[in-house]
Amino acid sequence: MKRLFGDKQLKKLTLIAAVFALCFLGGTAFGQGIDVGFGYSTLLAPAANTSNGLFFPSLRGGGYPSFSADFLLKNRLGLEGEISWRASQDLYGGNQPFRPVLWDINAIWAPRLSKNLTAEVVGGIGAEDLRFYGIVNCSYFVGCTNYSSSNHFNVDVGAGLRFYVWHGVFLRPELREYFIHNNQEFSSGRATRVGATLGYSFGK
Repeated sequence: MKRLFGDKQLKKLTLIAAVFALCFLGGTAFGQGIDVGFGYSTLLAPAANTSNGLFFPSLRGGGYPSFSADFLLKNRLGLEGEISWRASQDLYGGNQPFRPVLWDINAIWAPRLSKNLTAEVVGGIGAEDLRFYGIVNCSYFVGCTNYSSSNHFNVDVGAGLRFYVWHGVFLRPELREYFIHNNQEFSSGRATRVGATLGYSFGK
C-alpha cells in the first residue's frame, strides 16, 4: 500500500470523526473539557494455528494510525470515540490483500492524578471491519468500492496515562484490549493494541 489512507471511505470516516469532535467545542463551558488526539500503535494477538486442516492466521502485527476524541462531563466521566486502521494492507492466506479497521464508542473516566498527569480508563462497544481488497462491491447507499467487508461486533476495555508536556498538549501511552465476536477469519477473537497518542485538551 503506497498511501496511508487506502480508500475514500476511510478518509470520509476519519473526516466525519474530526467534524464530530469539533462540533462539541462550543459545549466546553458546560463540561470539563474535550480531548482530541492522533496516535500510532501496533496489534498483538495469539499466534496462527491450524484446525481441522484449515489454517487460521494471526491478527498481530502492522502499524495502526488512530484518531480519538472524548467529551468529559461532571466528575471526570464522559464519552469517548476512537477509530484505528492498519496503515498498510496485509496478505490474508498469502495472496488476498486486506486491512482491519477497528472503531469503538466508550464510556471514559479520566481522574486527574496531579497537575500534569491524568489517568484514563475506558470501556465500550464497537466493531472490527475486515476489508478484503480486489473485490468490487456495490450498494445503493455507498456506491461501489474496491473491497468487501466482513464486520464483527466487539467489546473493548483500555487504559492510558496523559503526560501534559506543554499547556494542553499531552502524550498518552495506552493499551486497548478487544474481544471480537465470531472472529472466524483469524486464530483468536482477542487482540491487544499498544501504542501512544499525541493530543490536546481544550478544557485543561
